[in-house]
Amino acid sequence: MQGVIERTVSGMGYDLVDVEQAAGGLLRVFIDVAGERAERGETIRVEDCEQVSHQLSHVLTVEDVNYARLEVSSPGVDRPLKKQADFERFEGAEVAVRLRQPLKGRRNFEGVLVRDDETPPRWALELPPPAARSRTGKPGGKADAGKGGKGRQPAGKAGKTGKVVKTGKVVEGASDASLGPSRDSDPASGDLHGESQVGEVVTRLSFTLEEIERARLVPKLKF
Repeated sequence: MQGVIERTVSGMGYDLVDVEQAAGGLLRVFIDVAGERAERGETIRVEDCEQVSHQLSHVLTVEDVNYARLEVSSPGVDRPLKKQADFERFEGAEVAVRLRQPLKGRRNFEGVLVRDDETPPRWALELPPPAARSRTGKPGGKADAGKGGKGRQPAGKAGKTGKVVKTGKVVEGASDASLGPSRDSDPASGDLHGESQVGEVVTRLSFTLEEIERARLVPKLKF
């Protein structure tokens, strides 16, 4: 079913973001603009959803896919990032990531998404310095918004520097006791998430797509 939906949506010039099967036979399909429309910063319109819904209804019937009701919509302001292409498109945006295994006792991080040029492909979050977290009350606050925004400090330049090792990647750390001791994963599993001294905080998180449970854009509130 996933393949049928993706071929149909892509063939119409849209990007398939996600597919959900809910209770009562409800099939939810989330789409986004692609190509030149994405480059221009356009968003999904009601007309787009109607066109995709009409075409999918026909295709799913022909393919004998079992569902009771179809719902096609935009991904929303907290759009999930799943594919490599999603990360490439939203490089420089503020992103929330949940790790599969904890790093220094934490699994949830927010920061600016940047490319970590290595093979296999790696990505990184430039996390706000401790001062920015204390001002905003949470990681990834207003002081860290946007690529090159005010309040975001490059990794390795936030006070006293330490080191955190995550799957063989050296990640810069800044002196701060707010997160407490490191909680490393079992070395026997081959997935080493962190080694640090007590009092260090991660300021740059390096990861592959296989190491994260989920990733989403951080909504930008407008008043």
